[in-house]
Amino acid sequence: MATDHQEISRAARMQDFTDEDSQNEGGVEEEEEDDSTRDYKTSLFMCGDYGGGCSRRRGWSLMQVLDPRSRWVQEWNRVFLLVCATGLFVDPLFFYALSVSDTCMCLFIDGWFAITVTALRCMIDALHLWNLWLQLRMAKKPSSGGGSSDGTRGGPRLTIPSSVALRYLKAKRGFFFDLFVILPLPQIVLWVAIPSLLEKGSVIVVMTIFLIIFLFQHLPKIYHSVCLRRMQNLSGYIFGTVWWGIALNMIAYFVASHAAGACWYLLGIQRAAKCLKEQCRETQGCGLRLLSCRETIYYGTTRKVRDGARLPWADNKVARATCLDSSDNYDYGAYKWTVQLVTNDSRLEKILFPIFWGLMTLSTFGNLESTTEWLEVVFSIIVLTSGLLLVTMLIGNIKVFLHATTSKKQAMQLKMRNIEWWMRKRHLPQEFRHRVRNFERQRWAATRGVDECEVIRNLPEGLRRDIKYHLCLDLVRQVPLFQHMDDLVLENICDRVKSLIFTKGETITREGDPVQRMLFVVRGHLQSSQVLRDGVKSCCMLGPGNFSGDELLSWCLRRPFIERLPPSSSTLVTLETTEAFGLEAEDVKYVTQHFRYTFVNERVKRSARYYSPGWRTWAAVAIQLAWRRYKHRLTLTSLSFIRPRRPLSRCSSLGEDRLRLYTALLTSPKPNQDDFDF
Repeated sequence: MATDHQEISRAARMQDFTDEDSQNEGGVEEEEEDDSTRDYKTSLFMCGDYGGGCSRRRGWSLMQVLDPRSRWVQEWNRVFLLVCATGLFVDPLFFYALSVSDTCMCLFIDGWFAITVTALRCMIDALHLWNLWLQLRMAKKPSSGGGSSDGTRGGPRLTIPSSVALRYLKAKRGFFFDLFVILPLPQIVLWVAIPSLLEKGSVIVVMTIFLIIFLFQHLPKIYHSVCLRRMQNLSGYIFGTVWWGIALNMIAYFVASHAAGACWYLLGIQRAAKCLKEQCRETQGCGLRLLSCRETIYYGTTRKVRDGARLPWADNKVARATCLDSSDNYDYGAYKWTVQLVTNDSRLEKILFPIFWGLMTLSTFGNLESTTEWLEVVFSIIVLTSGLLLVTMLIGNIKVFLHATTSKKQAMQLKMRNIEWWMRKRHLPQEFRHRVRNFERQRWAATRGVDECEVIRNLPEGLRRDIKYHLCLDLVRQVPLFQHMDDLVLENICDRVKSLIFTKGETITREGDPVQRMLFVVRGHLQSSQVLRDGVKSCCMLGPGNFSGDELLSWCLRRPFIERLPPSSSTLVTLETTEAFGLEAEDVKYVTQHFRYTFVNERVKRSARYYSPGWRTWAAVAIQLAWRRYKHRLTLTSLSFIRPRRPLSRCSSLGEDRLRLYTALLTSPKPNQDDFDF
């Protein structure tokens, strides 16, 4: 909802741009009416009214119910989907905290890397908590003034914060499912369970427990990210462009490769630990505790301890040559490339090489040389099956996206060729051809080749009215003139308005031409100009929420009725690409005749007069002239050498000022006093 400053600023733009005015100062402000409108670009939160409309926003509340279709919520949905993708990428990084010491041939946790990954996971969990808090306040049906997202009108919508939160708590994929995916299970395993197991020498069990806990939370987390598509039912498409769809599919494929590579790395460490365990059993005096480093969480501040018990094991050349130096001396199977990673000190290489392995394996479907161990065989089957599905889905989705883009572009190119042929046949000037091309390009950018009016026109009447009511109501309510009308009138207006697009620099109507329609600006700006009686041009700007063509209101409500359309009092020119709703003269006549009682409302009359360009321009001229007269009198009285010694001269000066003011007011086109006295 627009603030007082915004309303006064809009009124202040209504100025008389004359040559004399450009050299003099003069602020133009109009009195703001009590029931001002909500601005189109700042309507972020849903108001808690039960009538289906939006009331005045009275400040932000922590427990205010949110509209899932508001601009702020839609932007957050986009950010949160990327946060979920980042979370899926961060979780496998916990595996790379495990490493094998090349000097001591023991297993340890990389402390600084573990701290970094834990901090990243905590930040992502904090964003998940913020989204969980928003979901507790998110209405499950969008605010549409009585319309609902399921295609029915007048459905119930929860507006009580406690009811909205309770519904989210009881949902199957609601609060508890969202809470489960942010449980700090990897952190607990990494910082509590694994150090305890390493101290006991259970190096093989460490990887098994870590992998089970990871899959226990990561698989539901993937399902949780997929379930975010339910946002489309509430707030529209999260990413509405084709290229975003391709990018999201590539991100999903990359995250899957990263997860597969991390699991491959962890199982490779397990195979290396198994090899070391077998060599330790064959070595006299070697205990299983020697397979875990003395400092289970190593920060790199000191050299690894090689005491008397560990020194013989660290110098065991047979074990080193068999397990760590080469993969040819031990049957690593599908994990043979991990031998060069488990003892590598470069963290970046540890992360990038498994990602490369994952991309290669998921794309080639069968270059794994597996052993007969059941876990390795199951892992190979899962990786190959997942690769087959992911590649098929990736290629299919990209093909669909590209086809959707190229088919529309081809239709656009065919249409443009037909238009070019027609313009050449009719020998149109180059200026007209340029305007036609510019209009077609901008209309394509706005509609992407979809003729919304044609789609809705072919639907049954009842469905067509419901859809137009659902699509247009929120935007129609942005118009101050319609804010105080009941739902029945708004429904008839929504059924008759047409979406219009105007390119920059186009003249919509000229002064003196018959007014064909009322225009309600949704996006963009128009310049309304009129020529005064002395030849001076007066201009004002119309932005989102303003309207033109108010002459039709007085024409429809005047008695006796005159069939001739009223002349336009101003010339309308677009300052930029403008989107607007148009209400034709016959439609205005229909609405005013059938719902005449609505326009007798005092609030409607005040809104019509307050937002009328004609009344605003006349008021701006009057205020400017009064201000100049006041400044002129103040200047005369402040000069020390001018004394009011001659009353006749002073009276003559005041008379001239008053005469100048009256002349200016008479020469500016004041609107008809009875235009809005319905």
